[in-house]
Amino acid sequence: MNMNRVLLWLVCLGFGSLGNASAEIRPASLFQDHMVLQRDMPVPVWGTADPGETVTVRIAGQTKTAVVDSSSHWKVTLDPMPASFEGAAMTISAGSETSGIQFDDVVVGDVWICSGQSNMQMGYGGIQELKDLESSAKNIRSFHVKNTVSFEEAETCGGTWKVEVPSSAVAFGFAYFLEEAIEAPVGIILTAWGSSSLEAWMPRDMTESVPHFKTMMDEFDADEETRQNIQRILDGPRPWKGGEDIFLRRQTNILYNAMMHPLAPYACRGLVWYQGERNTQSMAGMLKKPWFSRNSGMLIYGDVMKEWIKRYRQEWGNDDLHFLVVMLPGYFGKKLPTGPRAVDAESPDAHSWAWMRESQLQTLDLPHVSVANTIDLGDVKNVHPKDKLPVGKRLALLAQRDVLAMDVVAEGPVMQKVDRDGGELVVHFTNANGLKTTDGADPMGFWLADESQKWVRAEAKLDGNTVKLRSSELSSPLYVRYAFAGKPSVNLVNEAGLPARPFRSDDFQP
Repeated sequence: MNMNRVLLWLVCLGFGSLGNASAEIRPASLFQDHMVLQRDMPVPVWGTADPGETVTVRIAGQTKTAVVDSSSHWKVTLDPMPASFEGAAMTISAGSETSGIQFDDVVVGDVWICSGQSNMQMGYGGIQELKDLESSAKNIRSFHVKNTVSFEEAETCGGTWKVEVPSSAVAFGFAYFLEEAIEAPVGIILTAWGSSSLEAWMPRDMTESVPHFKTMMDEFDADEETRQNIQRILDGPRPWKGGEDIFLRRQTNILYNAMMHPLAPYACRGLVWYQGERNTQSMAGMLKKPWFSRNSGMLIYGDVMKEWIKRYRQEWGNDDLHFLVVMLPGYFGKKLPTGPRAVDAESPDAHSWAWMRESQLQTLDLPHVSVANTIDLGDVKNVHPKDKLPVGKRLALLAQRDVLAMDVVAEGPVMQKVDRDGGELVVHFTNANGLKTTDGADPMGFWLADESQKWVRAEAKLDGNTVKLRSSELSSPLYVRYAFAGKPSVNLVNEAGLPARPFRSDDFQP
């Protein structure tokens, strides 16, 4: 390690300041040894240095320069590079110096940010089928963003690029199956923290587009006791106590400031998002108690998330930045908001996670968004199910089809339309080649209703690539709901074995 890199390391740890112009170069946190740069697209490289200085970045035959602005910031943009498994060196220097800071073993491949709450953070150590993949994993690198918070948008974050798979079960599975399918290294940037709400990952300026978020931020700014408690925890000893950790990660905005903002605009294919559980504590949102339920709730989550996706694309300066969203799997293990209706794991008329899934699917209104269907997965009583391998596999298939334009079957049957045929309803699907059930029985999970809004189980029969529905309790059914429950029993798949997407054909309000 040369002297400039030693000095840079000392500055990052707070042990001193660099004494000359070239030593004052401070690249952004993600630029390190063993990093993965994004292939086939422009690659920003940025940092800080003395105003007026000229910074030069060199890698793979490219030389780019930039003059540091009056706020001490600089940025160059590398030309698109092809994938490379062979590690190269990147040097960043100032003025006439040619050596500067050097980062070694830099490869070029596909980079994905994996973020969300506990089911993204959850490790794979207790999942044997993922542990069995460790020995065959290759060409995967990871950067785990240190969990912390900040009152202001931070320019740096903690973390180190490692030549090893990510600790997250979902991120590892995704990276493993993606790397198997492409001729390129895969880099995973993992930034996740359990029990965090969508609002925890929102920049402050979204108060302009999301009214309830403005209310939350106004309350946060006025709550001096909470702010002092946060600062006390940050100033105190590490590791934090359990209650302190939980208190920090359930706040609004300040996770984004510390754990997402420093990553932009690092070039990447997109962001994998597994979050939503924290926002399921109410239907309409903004509960007063408990305090950490001050969030969107299930019914408006979809609209808020669409605003969030658009804002992140602005942050990265990339309208094509792809979002892979993990649908919440089956769960009904604790009391959920019930309203006037009975709570039942199979009922299509309960205030259940079905409404959150519907909100998540609303993000498909935007281009460059995919949703991984997990309706056949999950655990009725465990909010942290272990069946993470199929989640990673389905995410990788979506990335192959929707981002890399590969010819793969990436999702199961999707309702196209519902026709009435006498006393029956006929459901037509896309992605339905080889429509079948996993157990050879009739399809499960279908319910029918008429204008009375009383839902009854349907008798379902396969007919080619359609499903015909009827019920002896309804002479003229009008509406159908499929897998629209907390933890439905389902068996309908296509020839690829991928599950049919939940849906409802009615517009009844909960």
